[in-house]
Amino acid sequence: MPHKTHTTPQAEWKDWLTRLALPLWSTTGYDRTRHLYHERLTLEGAPIALPHLRLMVQARQIATYCRAALDGVFDATHEALTCLHTVRARYWQVDGQPGWVFALGPDGEPSSTLRDLYAHAFILYAHAWAYRLSEDTTLLAVARQTTLEIEQIFAAPHGGYLDTAPPQDILRRQNPHMHLLEAYLALFEVTADSFYLERAHGLMTLAQTRFMPTHPGMLLELFKTDWSPLHAFGQNTVEPGHLFEWSWLLRDYMRLAPANTSDQHDLKTLCDSLLQAGLRYGTSQAAVFDSITDNGTPVTTSTRIWPQTELMRLLADRQQDLGSTPQAKSEATLLDNLTQVFFTTYAPPSLQGGWIDRYTAHGRIAVDHMPASSLYHIYGVGRLCCALENHEEITSRKSGSTLPKKSHDLF
Repeated sequence: MPHKTHTTPQAEWKDWLTRLALPLWSTTGYDRTRHLYHERLTLEGAPIALPHLRLMVQARQIATYCRAALDGVFDATHEALTCLHTVRARYWQVDGQPGWVFALGPDGEPSSTLRDLYAHAFILYAHAWAYRLSEDTTLLAVARQTTLEIEQIFAAPHGGYLDTAPPQDILRRQNPHMHLLEAYLALFEVTADSFYLERAHGLMTLAQTRFMPTHPGMLLELFKTDWSPLHAFGQNTVEPGHLFEWSWLLRDYMRLAPANTSDQHDLKTLCDSLLQAGLRYGTSQAAVFDSITDNGTPVTTSTRIWPQTELMRLLADRQQDLGSTPQAKSEATLLDNLTQVFFTTYAPPSLQGGWIDRYTAHGRIAVDHMPASSLYHIYGVGRLCCALENHEEITSRKSGSTLPKKSHDLF
């Protein structure tokens, strides 16, 4: 249950991000010998040695610290850009084939040469933010080449992309496509290049026609190779966290590409229906469940940290549009409750900038470590909540997307 506190949400987020979380994951969470980020820390804050360092985690951390530097929140620019240089040298085309390898081993050599669409989406996202910070045009060249490689490596029959190359199964998944859309929007914003907007528009069309069936507010996770639902209605998996994430992403698409949005009203209605379905079927007592079915039946009532942050980010984003309406007040109350739960349950003071990634359905801690990958989700909501509470003038819906290329005093 939320605890009583005299500290405002803005003050909690500001203190926790600047004094604890961002310093922790750029110091203890950064391997200065290898110039790469650690994937995990123990709950006591010590690095955990793993057989694989995944590209996705490196890219998320790079992007997050570039964003924090641009926002004037925390400056770990040297570590982030050095890591990106290392990542490009060690992950990109190192086996003589197009694309980025999935992971490195402790010896710095590829431990898996699998090509993973999800990871490719995040390395594009990292390049967008790193270019915004550094203005190094080499990064744009790498991003464009990577985009072409994605189309070469992952193109699939019936539209969209394979999850991996070589394929590990015959399923299609919406999740990597969502993050690829996010990356293309970030690249379009920083370049104004229609090359990326055209690809974003294609992914939007795929989402509207395939990912979101006729049942209002539902977005499926898994599909057959022709993008038909994997199961009959009522048996397909829906993740409430992705309902909130897609709702926010659709709002960002409308902001960045109004000329490509044929019917703004329909998209706004879709954004609202995703939020309402997630709230109605996927939440209880200020907590977001892991999964439901497409008819709203709870499947997995355990919780992870990232769906909580996705709901908070969406609510914070919507506060900018709702004004002083009763709906705005209701959503603000929910956002405040979620914030208090976050700082008592998921990121308690005892972890000093770390977090508990997941809980069982019965409220017991279900992990023995802290994953670095969560910081990408957490920073997005944290800086928006701070901006809201501090009455900052933020017209952007993407974290940091209208801020200048250099430091900006967000707080």
